[in-house]
Amino acid sequence: MKLKALALLLLAGTAQAEQCGSVTIADMNWSSATLIAHVDRFILEHGYGCDAELVPGDTMPTGASMVEKGQPDVAPELWSNSLKEALDKGVEEKRLRYAGKALIDGGEEGFWVPKYLVDKHPELATIQGVRQHAKLFEHPEDPDASAFYTCPAGWNCQISAGNLFNALNLEENGFEVVDPGSGAGLSGAIAKAYERQDAWFGYYWAPTAILGKYEMVKVDFGSGVNKDEFLNCTTSEECESPKVTMYPPSPVHTVTTEEFASRAPQAYQYFTERGFTNSEMNQLLAWMEDNQADGEEAMLHFLTEFPRTWQAWVPNDVAEKVKAAL
Repeated sequence: MKLKALALLLLAGTAQAEQCGSVTIADMNWSSATLIAHVDRFILEHGYGCDAELVPGDTMPTGASMVEKGQPDVAPELWSNSLKEALDKGVEEKRLRYAGKALIDGGEEGFWVPKYLVDKHPELATIQGVRQHAKLFEHPEDPDASAFYTCPAGWNCQISAGNLFNALNLEENGFEVVDPGSGAGLSGAIAKAYERQDAWFGYYWAPTAILGKYEMVKVDFGSGVNKDEFLNCTTSEECESPKVTMYPPSPVHTVTTEEFASRAPQAYQYFTERGFTNSEMNQLLAWMEDNQADGEEAMLHFLTEFPRTWQAWVPNDVAEKVKAAL
């Protein structure tokens, strides 16, 4: 009887693996996304018997490839505002599914200044105050200009940050756009400013280790949120006359192909349950930065140190398999 039970168990495991099959997961080039991708790969492989593989990804090309080619199977952390029209069309055409929220609280974007500056000059919490004190924000290469640090080239937020820079007429106040070159360059600029207690003004987002470590104040444009303007113009390269709007909270979804969701319903169910709060993610990102950890190391830290979080996402039998693999 024991042998028969074991055989049935092995057969069930083989059937589950065959059902799940090969799964490609986009590994995006920022810390929270690569952490989530590695967690997904480990849980799918060891908990659901999938042949899970990470493939390089980025917001725009990954979203386009999923709609047009059906690959990769999963985008674990997709800031969907920037691709809403294409993603919605993919869902309507039964090519994609919104599986769940990667970041339960949504993502937060804006233009920021350090809190110590606002403590000295409370008016710097507003865009009028930033314009008034433009000379504080020294340009690293041009002493006659003021610096606005934008989103790195190639990231979709470079479009929205550029359009809002123009809508706010910051060039008229002497500001010039500084491309930090990379996400690390942008965070490094904030860290450097904090170490020296210098003035800093630019784009950033949450959840991030940087905003966990360094207290920053989001600048109020005085406009409120115009969601239609943001979706239809601010985020578009073709936006000719951008208007001022604060960034709306960004839905951060996990998106899968319809083919994967239909082929592997149990594995797909995992993605509908899996999600991080900003507080949880900030903590993990700070740990990654402090320990210079990559996505795989951060994944092992998370699965080992936060079992109550991830075990709530999966059935008990799957949790046991993942624990055994750890």
